[in-house]
Amino acid sequence: MQTDKSNILACYTDKKGNIEAVLGFERSQLLYDIKNYAYIEGHIMQTDNLHAQHTVQDVGEEGNVDRVTRILDLTVAQCRELLYPYTKNEISNHELDDVLKEQPTYGIVLSLPADFSQTTLNLLAKLIHEYIVCYTVADWMSITNPAKADTWAVKAEDMESQIRVALHSRVNRYRRRLSVF
Repeated sequence: MQTDKSNILACYTDKKGNIEAVLGFERSQLLYDIKNYAYIEGHIMQTDNLHAQHTVQDVGEEGNVDRVTRILDLTVAQCRELLYPYTKNEISNHELDDVLKEQPTYGIVLSLPADFSQTTLNLLAKLIHEYIVCYTVADWMSITNPAKADTWAVKAEDMESQIRVALHSRVNRYRRRLSVF
């Protein structure tokens, strides 16, 4: 069982008073969760075809993990775009490549207002982790067990929706007016 580590790698205040937060997602933890879900899906498959079960469960094996790496890269890029107002940065690398690289940690740098809630940041980190995992499992199921792909796609969409709600509903402080009633 994996120990629960914080996904917040760093937090500091910049010269403008904004908070720079770095969310980090360890590849090993993402793969652990993806492999677990794939194993469970393969184990509960209603089939006598052991090869089909093995195919679903072998998400982390050599060759198969290359597909997972591509989807992890894609999903992290989607998360950066989803968090756009806070991840916006100038183009620093004018040469982009499509070389497959296994990163030990996927990072998302956020520039947040000084009054951004720590609990919201913690929630976002957990939701993003789950979104990455569900999206990747949905992609793997679309290849190996299409009947379950929609289930995982819906879970990923739900996580994306929760990210949007957490991000946009807690941007500003809410002040409750005093009332005699």
